[in-house]
Amino acid sequence: MTSIFRNRMEQLQEAQEALLSRENQIEAEGNGIFSRYKHPVLTAGHVPLNWKYDFDSESNPYFMERIGVNAVFNAGAIKFGGKYMLVARVEGADRKSFFAVAESDNGIDGFRFWDQPVVFDTCQEADTNLYDMRLVQHQDGWIYGLFCTEKRDPDAPVGDQTAAVAQCGIIRTKDLKKWDRLPDLKTTSLQQRNVVLHPEFVNGKYAFYTRPQDSFIEAGSGGGIGFGLAESMEYPVIEHEDILYRKEYHTVYEAKNGQGPAPIKTERGWLHLAHGVRNTAAGLRYVLYAFMTDLKDLTKVIYKPGGYFLAPEGEERVGDVSNVVFCNGWIVDSDGKVFIYYASSDTRMHVAISTVDQLVDYVVNTPEDGLSSAKSVEKIIALIDKNKESVSNWGTKAISVNS
Repeated sequence: MTSIFRNRMEQLQEAQEALLSRENQIEAEGNGIFSRYKHPVLTAGHVPLNWKYDFDSESNPYFMERIGVNAVFNAGAIKFGGKYMLVARVEGADRKSFFAVAESDNGIDGFRFWDQPVVFDTCQEADTNLYDMRLVQHQDGWIYGLFCTEKRDPDAPVGDQTAAVAQCGIIRTKDLKKWDRLPDLKTTSLQQRNVVLHPEFVNGKYAFYTRPQDSFIEAGSGGGIGFGLAESMEYPVIEHEDILYRKEYHTVYEAKNGQGPAPIKTERGWLHLAHGVRNTAAGLRYVLYAFMTDLKDLTKVIYKPGGYFLAPEGEERVGDVSNVVFCNGWIVDSDGKVFIYYASSDTRMHVAISTVDQLVDYVVNTPEDGLSSAKSVEKIIALIDKNKESVSNWGTKAISVNS
């Protein structure tokens, strides 16, 4: 073993352990809806060194990285065995993504990957790339992982190596270790992205939130977040999709929108988190927004607060695909605390903390988008007038107490 090998290995091991052991701190300033944590919870630096480096000093005397990792992002999330689990999308330097499980005792720091990536049957004729898994503990007892399976468009011209076809792949497990591959979801749409399984049966059927697309990039006539039912997970077929949340001109979801994680059941309704996309001179901008659907009629949106819920800030705006936040995993604790795991700029994973009560308050009491500048001003003036009355009442109450 050369000194170069030993020194580099020890330096990298020391640096990684410092990263994995770093305590996270909550950011003091916030909007009262959620609180961000300062440090990312998963990055490419969290990936185990023995996934990247050859530890044989004879075959790797300079301790060079043999398999590069570009990013860790877009993780599904679940509480399992008392641990906070993220099934992250790990993207290699070769642009191929795969899934890996990382766990933490407290959900805000200390995330460490399991010994090896997730392994399951792949469809060689269909799977060139896999990514963005949504996890759900279903009423039927299985944990399902729904993800995007992508391949080159077989109808693309010979010279076009960018055209792709995306569909929804499905796996399931009982322990997050052994995964069984099920058939891909079939729908009437040309392509599917961001498909999420509802955690409960609906009229004895499996319910899905979909995002029908005309092409790999453009939603086109797909319209927005869809909803459909399937008889079985062994042969998952949706024969009809209803659009429950449509794209809308000059909103944060005018270009595309898609379901994030599976919704949370509350006393007021099903609480949803979604991503919205709009086009700018600098490219596409992804933000998160929230809404609520009826407890009985899942296609009925009952509250839809205007604007975005969470947008990229500071260093979150910089990365492989800048100006993007994306969430496909959150965890609700028994005390009502909600851990919102979101990725920034297709590069790293973060966490923000809220509660079910705060999120319900936000969704129910935030005004809807009036869809015009004049309506936006009306809402601000209404709030100003309301606050004048509130401040006046404070003075009256103070006089009453003092007297």
